[in-house]
Amino acid sequence: MLRKLLLPIIFILLGYGFWLSEEFKTITAGVAVFLFGMIALEEGFKTFTGGTLERILRKSTSNTAKSMAFGVVTTSIMQSSSLVSVITISFLSAGLLELTSAIGIIFGANLGTTTGAWLVAGFGLKVNLSSYAMPMLVFGVILMMQSAKNLKGTGYVLAGLGFLFLGIHYMKEGFDTIGQGINLADYAMTGYKGVFAFAGIGILATVIMQSSHATLVLTLAALATQQVSYENALALAIGSNVGTTITAIIGALGSGIEGKRLAVAHLCFNVTTGLIAIFAIYHLIVAVAWISAHVGISEDNYTLQLAVFHTLFNLIGILVMLPLLKLLVKMLEKLMPIEEPEIERPKYLNPALLEVADAAVEAVKNETTRLYDISVGVIANGLSIHREAFHSDLKPKQVVKKSTEIIDKDIDDIYERKIKALYGAIVEFIIHARGGYSKGQLKEELNSYRRAGQHIVEAVKGVKHLQKNLNRFLISDNTYVSKEYYKLRLLVVRVLRQIDISRKVNESDSSVGSLDFDQLKLEVEEKSEKISNGLDKLIRKNLIDVQMATSLMNDMSYCKETCWDLIEAAIVLFSTADRDDQSAMRSIALDEHEIAEIAEAAETEVTH
Repeated sequence: MLRKLLLPIIFILLGYGFWLSEEFKTITAGVAVFLFGMIALEEGFKTFTGGTLERILRKSTSNTAKSMAFGVVTTSIMQSSSLVSVITISFLSAGLLELTSAIGIIFGANLGTTTGAWLVAGFGLKVNLSSYAMPMLVFGVILMMQSAKNLKGTGYVLAGLGFLFLGIHYMKEGFDTIGQGINLADYAMTGYKGVFAFAGIGILATVIMQSSHATLVLTLAALATQQVSYENALALAIGSNVGTTITAIIGALGSGIEGKRLAVAHLCFNVTTGLIAIFAIYHLIVAVAWISAHVGISEDNYTLQLAVFHTLFNLIGILVMLPLLKLLVKMLEKLMPIEEPEIERPKYLNPALLEVADAAVEAVKNETTRLYDISVGVIANGLSIHREAFHSDLKPKQVVKKSTEIIDKDIDDIYERKIKALYGAIVEFIIHARGGYSKGQLKEELNSYRRAGQHIVEAVKGVKHLQKNLNRFLISDNTYVSKEYYKLRLLVVRVLRQIDISRKVNESDSSVGSLDFDQLKLEVEEKSEKISNGLDKLIRKNLIDVQMATSLMNDMSYCKETCWDLIEAAIVLFSTADRDDQSAMRSIALDEHEIAEIAEAAETEVTH
């Protein structure tokens, strides 16, 4: 209810302000132009997230120090800690980052956002930024109208910078005009009463504008025109730092548990940093004065001193929180555990990933791999074999021989709740993601992962059918039919064991391709043929009756199809050879007609 009322209240207050003061109109217009510039700038950087940013991320977050450096650099370049936060949440949810690395990026982003204060305080308030903004807007709009992705992205970045500069110009002009009639500094509040009051104003302003950068620029403009006292400006800067966590919290609402953990970590860091800055503000003022004197900042240059203050208290926050990082991660994992759902939900997929191409593809790969791992457990139970046996040192023959107890689990129920539900979520995500990537390798990869998921589902279906007769004939008095079902179980176990071995080898050696899997296909073909020939002999010698023979023939077909489906899925998920060499396998459904058929088939699969 409060959320619904907030927007009308803001509109009413703004309308009253416009009617009351022309200067207020100029300042708020400046803020609006500035925020629009940030949106354009973020949009521009998103067009370049087709691989470059992601590759840098993977190489730059191997430890906490590198993660922090990545956060500082990317935020300094993009001038948007909110964009960095949202991208970090996306990559964390996609499984590309550990929680510790993601928190390190957030720490760095907080420090990186202080570069904006330095740029505005050092240059933005001393020159006529509108003269630089106009050419940027002209060239930016022209480039935005181009069809080439890189040109369009460059256009958004130029236009975004232009609007940022123009917004700063209007904010400064508005405060200059106010200064000729009213002195807002007369309403300054001193002492801790003023610190808490203006920190609250800073939080509120950041929540409304969804940008700590905008609040900080507005504060610097007011400070430069002496419309706010130095002490109150420092409190506003503290408030803007705390308020920026709202963006991360909103970004985490649609994400998984990992994204929510990161948002809470962001909140803990910023609130802790803010409280340290508030209670130590007068000590920090002395420290800022000392630092300013030693770096050549004059005593009356309060805008640059505010930039020093902003950097100093963020740096102190990092130094305080960094030793507590592992403890914070453990606390978040304990307070926000991952619950085992009745209906299997995606772990890596969330709508925010659709904005970042490589993250979306990586999330689909991780979720499909997770679908495979869950399905292996279901297949093992369907064969009356405990999952742990696959990971033991026992040979496949020993695994099957020791698995004499019938595991009578309802595979139909597990299939509906886990396999089908998770595969449906993957297909739905791929359909939405694929619509945003009309062509190219990323779309091909999404198609290949969808097909891998379909093979996994078909493998589970095959074992569902196999289980009915298997549980009956394994304990049959006819030892001949029991031995045949033993051979079918053994064939599936060998395939699963070989896939597991190849998976581990491929993870450690990227030069290994799908040759192991091709050989495995030949082995399946040979073993199936051998079992079939043996069945013919049993029938001719009347060692099994017609009903047993019919069941065996059908189940042999299910067994062979299950093995083939598992291998096809493994080729996509676990073969790490050069992806270009596997383009033939991936591009089966490249033309639009075939893609439409895939989408229709996938949607039908989810329905049925």
